[in-house]
Amino acid sequence: MEASGENQKLLGSRVSRRKLLQAGAVAIGAASVGLIACAEDKDAAKATVRSSPASPTKLDLRNEGSVADSAEVICLVDNFVDLAMGGSESVRRPVILPYSTQTTGSAIPTDAAPFMGPGRITRTLRAEHGFSALISLTVDGENHSVLLDTGMSLDGLGHNAEILGLDLSTIEALILSHGHLDHTAGLGYVAGKLEGRGIPLIAHPDAWLERRTAIPGGAPIELPPARRDRLEEAGFEIRESKSPVYLFGGALLATGEVERTTEFERGLPFHETKRDGRWEADPLIWDDQAVVLNVRGKGLVIVTGCAHSGVINTLRHAVRLTGVERVHAVIGGFHLTGPVFEPVIAPTVDAMSEIGLQVIVPMHCTGWKAIHAFAAAMPEAFVQNSAGTTYLF
Repeated sequence: MEASGENQKLLGSRVSRRKLLQAGAVAIGAASVGLIACAEDKDAAKATVRSSPASPTKLDLRNEGSVADSAEVICLVDNFVDLAMGGSESVRRPVILPYSTQTTGSAIPTDAAPFMGPGRITRTLRAEHGFSALISLTVDGENHSVLLDTGMSLDGLGHNAEILGLDLSTIEALILSHGHLDHTAGLGYVAGKLEGRGIPLIAHPDAWLERRTAIPGGAPIELPPARRDRLEEAGFEIRESKSPVYLFGGALLATGEVERTTEFERGLPFHETKRDGRWEADPLIWDDQAVVLNVRGKGLVIVTGCAHSGVINTLRHAVRLTGVERVHAVIGGFHLTGPVFEPVIAPTVDAMSEIGLQVIVPMHCTGWKAIHAFAAAMPEAFVQNSAGTTYLF
């Protein structure tokens, strides 16, 4: 698509993959840096695709230019919980009273509390350093749902889903934003809920690689990957692709590899990947991807896991893939936390402010300083997230 007008600012200039790799490798070495259904075009043939021998899915994976009539995103796992936050018609917060006098029939599980007053203490939502979102949409009168990521702990996703009364056994696909464990550790819970039902698990081929962070002067921190073989044994239909994967006629897509175009988004310094038995610099994390919904009357709603590709790169890539210039909302982790990313906050906020977002919900790895910077720069669009919140579009 040829960029013009306001979209020209959004698209920016192109930066070659080789140049970015070189720059990222330099950044890592500098201690001072504190699925198969891809686009129905010639690029589709280039996708790396492998499928498990599970039964074929019934999902329509063609891109027919469909648009969602409505959509909702429920944040199941995030670093933050605040049960006293207010909501609105389009931002719904869960109502969880701290105690209940009911011994049976309560919608939310409760526990006896012999050292407290009368009643039972309500089980509440948990926060953890992880991310997961249940994404639902209606297309041509039919309701669909997919799960993006599964959080960092073995039971955090399941705990919060049960508190919210959500049954994840009905999801039609599971998408991994990338292979880091704070997005994959709850896969076992999902497998247990599905009981062998062979839904597609959509991921980049690099999502199964061993990773670590290796900060100079410190011990490496291992980031164990999910086990592809175990997931296949559990019934998942693994679908690997570097290219976009379209679901529900194209109303929802997983971006595949995100093109890097900005000068300031250089990936994750000190990040390494093991290939052929050897650790090598991997700041760009090419398995990073996002989910994009095209919602009627609103435009694009983009959900990121960590946005290791750069959140601005991700938004620009979504516009290129869809041809839709209007970006209505972005929700998820933007990975701007910590001293290394502080110089990236200002240019990211500046670029984001030019896009015309109606809703921005930075969470997870975005970091305190960056979240406050977005809130100050975009007060009308900014929404503070809390695990359990539902966003309606």
